[in-house]
Amino acid sequence: MGALYLVALGISLFGMAMLDRRFTLFFWRDAGRAFVTLLIGVVFFLIWDIVGIDAGVFFRGETSFMTGIQIAPELPLEEVFFLTLLCYLTMNLLAGTRLIVDRRASARDASVRDASARQGGTR
Repeated sequence: MGALYLVALGISLFGMAMLDRRFTLFFWRDAGRAFVTLLIGVVFFLIWDIVGIDAGVFFRGETSFMTGIQIAPELPLEEVFFLTLLCYLTMNLLAGTRLIVDRRASARDASVRDASARQGGTR
């Protein structure tokens, strides 16, 4: 039971990767840029966590669902996986939203062209 949270995070990351692959959102669009972007996001939030821990704002909660492995005082291993999931989810949502907006704009432009063609004029 001690690794349940880590397993859940791993399954969630796998799901993000499958959505990414299916819709060519982030890593499957440009792996190099995606890796750098994800790395910057995770490092930023890890630094944020370390500053918060140092200030006494953040602390490690005790639960039987976590492995108990700490990569720094008050910073559990699972936090790195959570931050990776958070950043990956954000990038997939951003890319997915952009994809939807672009498709709707293309469909709208196509319908305007079709309507214009039916009326015999061009726009």
